[in-house]
Amino acid sequence: MIDPGDSNPARPGPGTVLCPLDELADFGTRGFRFRVERSLFAGFVIRRGDGVTGYVDSCPHNGFPLSVLPDRYLTREHDFIMCSVHGALFSLDDGLCAAGPCYGESLQPWPVAVVDGQIVTA
Repeated sequence: MIDPGDSNPARPGPGTVLCPLDELADFGTRGFRFRVERSLFAGFVIRRGDGVTGYVDSCPHNGFPLSVLPDRYLTREHDFIMCSVHGALFSLDDGLCAAGPCYGESLQPWPVAVVDGQIVTA
């Protein structure tokens, strides 16, 4: 299980460059994994236009990563984040679960920003 907490030693610090913005299509997503010894942090970003939103890659229902396929976090219509394990749907804007066994719970935000064309941790 992935430790989503701020105290996780594998969680990258502010200013860590994740990738260039132009490597993600509009409404593209990408997952990131960081390991320090036995600790693992997983997060993902969603690009919408020139902005990005980040979440910890951990379902509030069971703690498993949301995507079983690399970088596939959105529904086909790109209107929700989807947990591929049990089909829960989460809002793109605030990570709130709109449908599924964790209804009313939220994904944990992962602060990210675009700085000089790069997606970085904030």
